[in-house]
Amino acid sequence: MNNDFPMSAAVSLSPSASAWRDWLITNGPRLMLFAKNQTRNAEDAEDVLQDALVKLVEKINNGSFDGGQDMWMAYLYTTIRRLAIDLSRKDDRRRKREDYVSHEVESEAAEKFDPWFDSDASDDETRALLESGLKDLPSKFSEVVILKIWGEKTFAEIGEMLDISLNTAASRYRYGLDILKRKLIESKTKGDLAL
Repeated sequence: MNNDFPMSAAVSLSPSASAWRDWLITNGPRLMLFAKNQTRNAEDAEDVLQDALVKLVEKINNGSFDGGQDMWMAYLYTTIRRLAIDLSRKDDRRRKREDYVSHEVESEAAEKFDPWFDSDASDDETRALLESGLKDLPSKFSEVVILKIWGEKTFAEIGEMLDISLNTAASRYRYGLDILKRKLIESKTKGDLAL
């Protein structure tokens, strides 16, 4: 018998195990080859073949199978093909869901754990407001604030990087900080933030 065919399928199929075993020893390798061709890997092929055999046995046992033993192969080929298609669709849907959820989790984690503030002194509310404020700032101000504070660049370096003068970099930095400060004061006044 070919080692690619799961013998456990033969043992558990029917009370007349020896007849099934003989039939499966003869036809099992062909069915397994077909199942491998229909699925993405050997494990899926074994599962699909096992499920197809179980369906055949159930039909035979409950009397709903039309035809005799000469129709088993045609039935199994058709069933293997259908089960492989269903498995493939299910795997594709699952993979899409997992990719979507994974992307959502990564996005939330990036937003939640963005290393804007490494200090333990920054509480979560202040951090969230400042991060939101930085994102809301016009980019010409936020980029200077980020380069100065987190990039630890001088105004001269920032000016060179952004192709602006040292004085323009300094004024954009002060203006950006002023907007952030007003946002924090406004939140405190509204009662959204306890400073």
